Amino acid sequence: MDHHPREPRLPEHRGPLSAAVIAYLRGTGPLPTTLDPDDADPYGDDLHLALYLCYELHYRGFAGVGPRFEWDPDLLRVRGALERRFLAALRTDTPVHESLDDALGALLVEPVDGTGVSHFLRDEGELWHLREYAAQRSLYHLKEADPHAWVLPRLWGRAKAAMAAVEFDEFGGGRAERVHARLFADLMADLGLDTAYGHYLEAASAEMLAVVNLMSLFGLHRELRGALVGHFAEVEITSSPGSRRLAEAMRRTGAGPAAEFFYDEHVEADAVHEQVVRHDVIGGLLAEEPELSADVAFGIDATEYLEDRLARRLLADWRAGRSSLRSPLAPEMSHTS
Repeated sequence: MDHHPREPRLPEHRGPLSAAVIAYLRGTGPLPTTLDPDDADPYGDDLHLALYLCYELHYRGFAGVGPRFEWDPDLLRVRGALERRFLAALRTDTPVHESLDDALGALLVEPVDGTGVSHFLRDEGELWHLREYAAQRSLYHLKEADPHAWVLPRLWGRAKAAMAAVEFDEFGGGRAERVHARLFADLMADLGLDTAYGHYLEAASAEMLAVVNLMSLFGLHRELRGALVGHFAEVEITSSPGSRRLAEAMRRTGAGPAAEFFYDEHVEADAVHEQVVRHDVIGGLLAEEPELSADVAFGIDATEYLEDRLARRLLADWRAGRSSLRSPLAPEMSHTS
């Protein structure tokens, strides 16, 4: 078959689960009938690469992998087992607020002495830190709004209208060059990174894969629509202050105008989105389905939990002077996309 240039290649496996999925997608072997993830680390490399591969078939797929695999029954069986392992761990491990109001209130409080990734990058990050951060986050930002769009058919009334309005902004307001995924690719070009979709899958950490997989998990299941709205709320409400710090980091290190612009854009846009999401998306959803309040809170808290795990991994590596990536970045490329 002809390979679409926008389809990434399949990566190398990270264990028996991902090896089995990759072999099946390559047509070099059947899926084992007893493939069981119950003993796998629910946050580990092997499970999350296998789950990422299954999910990616609903986005752009992979070079050399036929479109029929998207709804392959055997692969869906495996995906379901992986999802159950991941979701059960999240429900056990995530510190959940007692109420949705408490969960939302916590998002609105900025610590006086913040110690997160954006604080580190603003205050002491070097260009190599910024390049690694962008490479890791590219798995998220190059598909940023796509899984959130899956919730639209599952909403109605005020929630649907408000969600569609925010998504319209994320997709550039009808202008291809302003689609946020395009703006992030421009940021990557400023940092001398390869802008191809999925290029850094091989290098990304398990913690990053888990963050990306969470939004696909929530987006693909109607029963998790409340959690997807919670995930969306966490992203939009916390984005503006963090983006301001990251814009400052880009300016301080001379990363480039597109690198600065991506985060400047999110400072302004997400400050508006925060109000819309809280009052109209969440408010509209709960006006119709008040029983989903706990699910929205879980979506917020699970997102925070996985983002905190990623932050701890990045900061531990960087403060020890080592790379956060599984493989080193290529030398800086020229600023072309």
